[in-house]
Amino acid sequence: MCRSEKVLCSDYRERKMGIKVRSHKLKAWPLSRPRVQWWLWRVVIAVSLWTFTAQFARVPDLWGPRVLKGLPSCLIASPYTARVVEENIPPERIYNNNGYLMVSSNGGLNQMRAGICDMVAIARSLNVTLVVPELDKASFWQDSSDFQDIFDVDHFINSLRDEVRIVKELPPRLKRQFELGMVPSIQPVSWSNISYYHNKILPLIKEHGVVQFLKTDSRLANNGLSPPIQKLRCKVNFSSLKFTPQIEELGKRVVKILRKKGPFLVLHLRYEKDMLAFSGCTEGCTKKEADELRKLRYAYPWWKEKKIDSDKKRRHGLCPLTPEETALVLRALDIDRNMQIYIAAGDIFGGQRRLASLISSFPNVVNKETLLTPDDTRYFQYHSSQMAALDYFVSLESDIFVPTYDGNMARVVEGHRRYLGFKSTILPDQKNIVSLVDQYNNGTLNWDEFATKIKAVHKNRMGMASSRIVIPGRPKEEDYFYSNPHECLPHPQVEVLQTL
Repeated sequence: MCRSEKVLCSDYRERKMGIKVRSHKLKAWPLSRPRVQWWLWRVVIAVSLWTFTAQFARVPDLWGPRVLKGLPSCLIASPYTARVVEENIPPERIYNNNGYLMVSSNGGLNQMRAGICDMVAIARSLNVTLVVPELDKASFWQDSSDFQDIFDVDHFINSLRDEVRIVKELPPRLKRQFELGMVPSIQPVSWSNISYYHNKILPLIKEHGVVQFLKTDSRLANNGLSPPIQKLRCKVNFSSLKFTPQIEELGKRVVKILRKKGPFLVLHLRYEKDMLAFSGCTEGCTKKEADELRKLRYAYPWWKEKKIDSDKKRRHGLCPLTPEETALVLRALDIDRNMQIYIAAGDIFGGQRRLASLISSFPNVVNKETLLTPDDTRYFQYHSSQMAALDYFVSLESDIFVPTYDGNMARVVEGHRRYLGFKSTILPDQKNIVSLVDQYNNGTLNWDEFATKIKAVHKNRMGMASSRIVIPGRPKEEDYFYSNPHECLPHPQVEVLQTL
């Protein structure tokens, strides 16, 4: 037998006995070189990609968010990224999902804010998945801001994981149905109890898989709801609806500038053109200005009230205080003349002419435009909701908050300041104020009498603990839940709600 035959026979015997053939593998080694080279190339490419990604993640700090908008968040370094590690994200609540709820919020920032809180509570109660809300883009302000432009969307989703599942968009199949107009779009009945949503809305969601709400404002009752639902509304409002890092950082900068000069008062002066046109209040306006406001009111068909008696409305306390009336009230309440007055509002109708008496009484009148540079606000300038968010942030931090009209921002900020420990909030009694102002202006009251009466009227209107008024059958006239979220407030608390 030749040598080669001996080797083959030996190999055969070793294989049969389960012995590894080392000599045979060593001879086959040159045949595996292409495979080794292929693996080496894979390693080189992987290392190169990793290096590129690590370097690219630092680019947003240099280029800014606009250039990299839409890139995966894992590549973008942001203040939120640093917070994720520190944040205790709650465990996900497991439940049988009954479908999806889409909502289109309506109104200004704070009207939408309160509505979003209600929608989370409704989604939780119905065991459905909430799609991140759409914000109103068709209101008077024509603001194109999306949810993520104002609120920290990832924080919103993660902070509520233990309550309700929230997604950024519908699954593909339901999304196609929505785009084809096959999803029910409805306006829920205002001031409804949670039983309405179980009896009327939940069957629709189960039938179609998804339902869209076209309005979110005041769709849930103030009272008569279970404590868990009320507390969830508070959790969303005071914790989950966190402004974007950009808005918060700018707000902190404004507060820091103000604090350097001492305490400050935030005046929510609702004397803007749209507010006056909507309300029909023209006190102190010229005839030309009054005509301009009337034309604007008629230009918007969804503003249903057209013929308005301004004097009558003012006497009933239904008009925002004028800058002149506001100056008198602040003086009567002994607000320090040197106190910084930060105006949280848009452009005041009538400009400097209407602000003259306020500035004369309180020389340190400022706003975001005077405290910040155009570069600071250029990204927010044409987005009224983002500017309102900045004012909201500063309002919470102020030593005193004074709204001149009982609107959505006034009420939501009032409630938020109560939640923060009943921070000083002066709630003007408009009806009594205009009566006293008129008496002072016509000489019926001297200054001391006027000031004494103003103080007496506002003795119990300083944002302290109080009961929430319940009016059975008239929920719209009750104390608004978000202005006095009694169930969530720190001590001291009023144990029994007042009923009329």
